[in-house]
Amino acid sequence: MRIAKITATTVTTAALALGLAACGGSSEQPPTSSPSAAASGPAYAGKTLSVWRLGDSNPAAAKYMEELNAEFTKTTGAQVKLEWIPWPQVADKFAAAATGTGPDVTEIGNDQVPMWQSQDALTAITDIAREGDRSQIPQNLYGYETVDNEIYAIPWGAGARAVLYRKDWFEELKIETPKTWDELVAAAKKIQAEKKGVDGFAFNGGSDANHLLAAFAWAEGGEYAVKEGDKWVGKLTEPAFAAGFGTYTGLVTDGLSSKANLTQNTTDIRTRFANNKVAMYLTAAWDLSGIEEDSKGKLKGDKLGFFPLPAKTGGVAPSFFGGNDIALWGTTQQADLGKEYIKLATSKTWADRYAKEGGLLPVYPDTLQAMNEDPAQGPFAQAFAKAKAFPADPNWSEADATKAVLQNAARAVIEGKKDATTALADANKELEEILNQ
Repeated sequence: MRIAKITATTVTTAALALGLAACGGSSEQPPTSSPSAAASGPAYAGKTLSVWRLGDSNPAAAKYMEELNAEFTKTTGAQVKLEWIPWPQVADKFAAAATGTGPDVTEIGNDQVPMWQSQDALTAITDIAREGDRSQIPQNLYGYETVDNEIYAIPWGAGARAVLYRKDWFEELKIETPKTWDELVAAAKKIQAEKKGVDGFAFNGGSDANHLLAAFAWAEGGEYAVKEGDKWVGKLTEPAFAAGFGTYTGLVTDGLSSKANLTQNTTDIRTRFANNKVAMYLTAAWDLSGIEEDSKGKLKGDKLGFFPLPAKTGGVAPSFFGGNDIALWGTTQQADLGKEYIKLATSKTWADRYAKEGGLLPVYPDTLQAMNEDPAQGPFAQAFAKAKAFPADPNWSEADATKAVLQNAARAVIEGKKDATTALADANKELEEILNQ
């Protein structure tokens, strides 16, 4: 696999988690007319563009795509073939498309861009990324999307994580919404004293564990690794990261979370939350529908609430820099038409709608600013304002998910198999080997 050099971009403000989208590519030849002619319609009449969206459709998303595609047809004359890719199938679908026939345009998770670009599965769209409305999208949102000074995807919607809590329990026990880490710990312990067998604040040690660990580490000023020249240098052994790691493992060693659930991810925790076994955990708004379903309708919005994760050092802890992007597939034969679609979808009007109607945060600054005081989205907007990114390298997913480097280090400490210094030194060495391979 060709490993591209990733542009070293320090991301300090952010966007959240996205998906991918793509459908069988067309064999039609690219139009000979210029992109500017597309706006008149006839230039692309008779053409069909394939587009992938990730996840399962829902009424709001279906309506959005119907109206977006109708506008695209009106302005270009081309039709859209839309395909929804269920989340469990996304990885396999992308892998197959990378070596065969893919879509023309696809939705894609921002942290997945470096990996798929390294396999030539994406086409550079630098020429349209900063024109028109898109010039308003903050440059730092292009950290994952920029490889060797070329842009391979455009931010479409953002997201951040916040603390989901049992609002009804807080009201019952007369607990104020925590503003500091000490207040969060006190609230967790008070609930545990009254509600037996409950995790006050759930430890995440599963597939998405680094979303929680990163918040603690970044709040202390720590980093996972930084690019020095052409080499990644691990920073796990530095005091700042070690302090955040200590807060993370302390959730279990200090008794806020059960030692019996060390490998659970957010989905597992959500199920336990729905069954009255968790008081607080770090997640996003998309868990609400699952909680209502898992609880058989007993836990709905009026019993739940969100607040920004407080940093132990004060203020709000940074959230994971994630987001939903839209990209042009590497094998498309309709690059000009695909770019017209991406330009429309990422214009301010349609990108704002994509975010708002999809439960994400907008990538346009003025729209995001207006959400700060919103009761539902405010906690996420505040977390988003300080969000950061994992190392922008194609091999990060191997360290994060496949090899579970930090998850294993934390488990070794909690189970008493290693002290924190040794565990982080071993993890640092493994992380460097993976990122630099």
